Amino acid sequence: MSVRELVVLGTASQVPTRHRNHNGYLLRWDGHGILFDPGEGTQRQMLRAGVAAHDLDRICVTHFHGDHSLGLAGVIQRINLDQVPHPVTAHYPASGQRFFERLRYATAYRETVKLTEAPVDADGPLAVTEAYTLDAYRLSHPVESYGYRIVEPDGRRILPERLAAHGIKGPDVGRIQREGVLNGVTLESVSEVRRGQRFAFVMDTRLCEGVDALAEGADMLVIESTFLDEDVRLATDHGHLTAGQAATVARDAGVRHLVLTHFSQRYDDPAVFERQARAAGFDGELSIAQDLMRVPLPKR
Repeated sequence: MSVRELVVLGTASQVPTRHRNHNGYLLRWDGHGILFDPGEGTQRQMLRAGVAAHDLDRICVTHFHGDHSLGLAGVIQRINLDQVPHPVTAHYPASGQRFFERLRYATAYRETVKLTEAPVDADGPLAVTEAYTLDAYRLSHPVESYGYRIVEPDGRRILPERLAAHGIKGPDVGRIQREGVLNGVTLESVSEVRRGQRFAFVMDTRLCEGVDALAEGADMLVIESTFLDEDVRLATDHGHLTAGQAATVARDAGVRHLVLTHFSQRYDDPAVFERQARAAGFDGELSIAQDLMRVPLPKR
């Protein structure tokens, strides 16, 4: 059975707290697993969340600050220790190549898995598979940072009333789906376009064009909201977003489910982030991320 969900492994900004691990997010996309920003402690959080190294197909790093990348060494070594039977691809800003290499070879271990390095140096598509297209867009942070976007190809939704009008039933339904036409009746005439799902991942950044491009039309947007609105100057100075800014982006982009995360340790009441997001006018589904929570993507 296909599963599409976000598994939250960590939600802390800069330093872990008693209740929040460094960043880490796994997107389960049917049979694929994409790990975003594995911070320190990610390997242990994976165990707690029931995520295995075998679940990983891609690793996407937004930038090379420690809370988003220090867990790479452990995750990569675990992939090799467990002898994951399929290739794994790692995406990260090309300007951080030296950091990736240092983390990949931080200590001695036996390499058993093909890990493909695919650094990012421009906006646009990184990978095209049958299940999705992976895109990256540049963000605005003191070090080079990219956000990621998963887009499912559009499909078609069969309309039973149109099938009945053309007398198509039983095995012929499958035939018209496979062949595109049956006795002069086209697939288009008995179906409608089913828009593919879209997932966006936006970490450390100020407001910029890349944020808007990533968020546009997303079914789920996972986005940092390091600061509350009253600390907007701090957010801008350090290259971050506030809860209200993140929610405004989601509202204007038509996001269906907004997931706020990456919270500064200065705040101890997560409910305030929700109140500020609602005050900004976002009225879709809203989750304030907590470690080890699972968030299903909205139904298509």
